[in-house]
Amino acid sequence: MTQSRTVGEVMTANPISIAETASLAEAAGILDGKKINGLPVVDASGALVGVLSQTDLVRVRANQHLVQDWPGLAVGQVMTKPALTIAVTASLEEAARSMEERRVHRLVVTDAAATPIGIISTSDLVRSWLR
Repeated sequence: MTQSRTVGEVMTANPISIAETASLAEAAGILDGKKINGLPVVDASGALVGVLSQTDLVRVRANQHLVQDWPGLAVGQVMTKPALTIAVTASLEEAARSMEERRVHRLVVTDAAATPIGIISTSDLVRSWLR
């Protein structure tokens, strides 16, 4: 019988995060420049408070009320919260189930102290199935 692989084995470790006070323009620049689709959002103490995805930015641009405020909006005003998390020790099957049930493309991976240590995305899962 094959042992189930864990989230920690395939996640992207040490994810780039962004402060909740950062501008949307800064966030969009990071997403584009690093070719990533989402960022964990942290408060001033470094605690995880949400996730900002490309979908969040598209939602802002599509909303007439919000788009006019784009230059003054901070990440914390449009991020998805709370951040959806999964334990580093969870199985890949648990991650896939959680993403499907919640209809999301990424989960923030946390250690035993609930500290964000990585990201697991649908792309990570698909790559793991090819191995």
